[in-house]
Amino acid sequence: MIKISKVGVIGAGTMGGGIIQVCAQSGYQVIALEANQELLDRGLSSISRALNRSVEKGKLSSSDKETIESRIKGTTSAQDFGDCDLVIEAVTENIELKKKLFTEADAICPEHAILATNTSCLSIIDLAMATRRPDKVIGLHFMNPAPVMKLLEIVKTIATSPETLETSRSFGTALGKTIVVTQDAPGFIVNRLLIPYLLNAIRLLETGLATREDIDTAINLGLGHPMGPLTLSDLIGLDVVIFVANAMYEELKDPQCVPPILLRKMVTAGQLGRKTGKGFYEYK
Repeated sequence: MIKISKVGVIGAGTMGGGIIQVCAQSGYQVIALEANQELLDRGLSSISRALNRSVEKGKLSSSDKETIESRIKGTTSAQDFGDCDLVIEAVTENIELKKKLFTEADAICPEHAILATNTSCLSIIDLAMATRRPDKVIGLHFMNPAPVMKLLEIVKTIATSPETLETSRSFGTALGKTIVVTQDAPGFIVNRLLIPYLLNAIRLLETGLATREDIDTAINLGLGHPMGPLTLSDLIGLDVVIFVANAMYEELKDPQCVPPILLRKMVTAGQLGRKTGKGFYEYK
C-alpha cells in the first residue's frame, strides 16, 4: 500500500477549499493549485475564515489554526506536484478540462502517485485513460462541505488496482470519513438516488400539488430528513442539479433524470438558489 504524506489539490473553490482544509487538519502537507493568483488568494482566504470560525466556536485553538495553515502551500504551477503522493482534482464539471489536468498531473507526479477526481457524476475511466497510469486513478467524491460531512464516496473503475483502492480507503479513514465504495457508473450511489428525488419534488411543485413549504415540511417531518428537497436543491445550486441530471440522463436514458421545465426556466433566469440569492426561496 502506498504511504500518503503530501497531497495536491487542483482547485481551491468551494469543494477544493474544503478538501484542502480537511487534509491539512488531518496532518497532511497540502499543495493547493489554482489557475491564477487571484483565485488562489481567494481560496486560501476562505479556508482561513473557516478556520477562524472554528476558533471562535472553541473547536480549534489559535495555535492549532496556525499549525493547520502552515501545512498548506499555495501555487499556480502544477510543477509543484512533483513530490505528491496523491493529487485530487476538484474543478468545475467539465470533462475536457479534467482530462487536460489529468494528463498534466500524470506527466509531473511521481510514478507511485494516485490521481483522484472529486467529480459527482462524470465518467472516471474517461479521465483515467487520459493518463499512463489508469490503474492509479480513482474517484474520491467528498460531500459538501467537506470538513463537516462524514461520508466519502470512493469510486473505482474497471482499471483501478486493488492497491489504489486500499490506499484510498486508508486515506479516507485517516481524514475521519466513513467510506462507501461504488462502481464507476452515472451518479455513483448518492447522486443516483438523490437527483431523481430532487427532480420529482420539483415536478410536484410544478403541478401545483402542494406549496414549496408543504413539500419540504412533509419530507422534514414525515421522513426525518434534515432539510426538504427544494431547500436542499437551493443549497446545492440549481445549475449543479440540472448539470448532474443531464449527465445522468445522457448515460442512462432514464426519464426520471430529465430536468423539469420549471427547473430549466429557473436556471435560464439565473435563479440558482443560495448562491444567487433566489431559487425556490429567497435569501439575503
